[in-house]
Amino acid sequence: MGATRAVKTVYFEKLKELLAKYSSIFLVNVDNVGSNQMHQIRVALRGKGVVLMGKNTMVRRALRTILADNPQFERLLPYIKGNIGFVFTDEDLKEIREIIVANKVAAPARAGAFAPKDVTVAAQNTGMEPGKTSFFQALGIPTKIARGTIEIVSDVKVVIAGTRVGSSEATLLNMLNISPFTYGMTVVQIFDQGNIFSPDVLDVDEQELIDRFLSGIKTVAAISLALNYPTIVSVTHTLVNAYKNLLGIALSTEYSFEGAEKIKEYLANPEAFAVAAPVADAAPAADAPKAEEKEEEKEESDDDMGFGLFD
Repeated sequence: MGATRAVKTVYFEKLKELLAKYSSIFLVNVDNVGSNQMHQIRVALRGKGVVLMGKNTMVRRALRTILADNPQFERLLPYIKGNIGFVFTDEDLKEIREIIVANKVAAPARAGAFAPKDVTVAAQNTGMEPGKTSFFQALGIPTKIARGTIEIVSDVKVVIAGTRVGSSEATLLNMLNISPFTYGMTVVQIFDQGNIFSPDVLDVDEQELIDRFLSGIKTVAAISLALNYPTIVSVTHTLVNAYKNLLGIALSTEYSFEGAEKIKEYLANPEAFAVAAPVADAAPAADAPKAEEKEEEKEESDDDMGFGLFD
């Protein structure tokens, strides 16, 4: 009993130390992750992050002891369930996530386990003796006997993602030496500087963030202009609209200023600004008669040739 209490004390102190030292935490699921694979992940994270595992009840108890001084860690409690562990880091979150999920191992299908993806058995010669044909028939897999062995004649989906693997399906895949699944540490949630969010957030492109930010600025500017409430994002629009109003006043009255002179001049004498356009169009118009003359000459030449042939 004393040893257990001592172990708990050491774990509590270790967790408190890591929570105080690091600003970011990955909550990771370690279902089907073996001890050797866990060691490899720890090695890959060396110098960049620290992996800490523990019983859920002990983790919750340790967190509750520090909530009075650090209430933000209460957001972790709902996710402390199942085979959950922590990865503490101060490095780039995307880089650390890649290291965490990169270490995967192939694993055979186990009866009763949930399938993470569909599994299809390709058409192939199994090399099995004909006596096992009934086993394939029970699974609805079309076969034929070729050169004294069982041959699967077409691709067959034997496992559907999200469902439990049946014992017959698991036996078949193992008989065919197919290890369809890969298992590794997966990220459940990310805790960063007091905020907790899904790992999908790390997949958001930087351009998408910029576009959303600009969309928000436009919305704020529109609301500010509608309410006549000046903000930093609406000042530019307000100045432009005021300038337009000044131009309108200058055009409808005798009042004028430097920026309105050119517009007034254009409205007073628009022909002066339109002189260049007809000149540019005149050249093609002048060439038109020549083109017509050439066409007429060509037609006349063709007609003469015709008369010459039949004379």
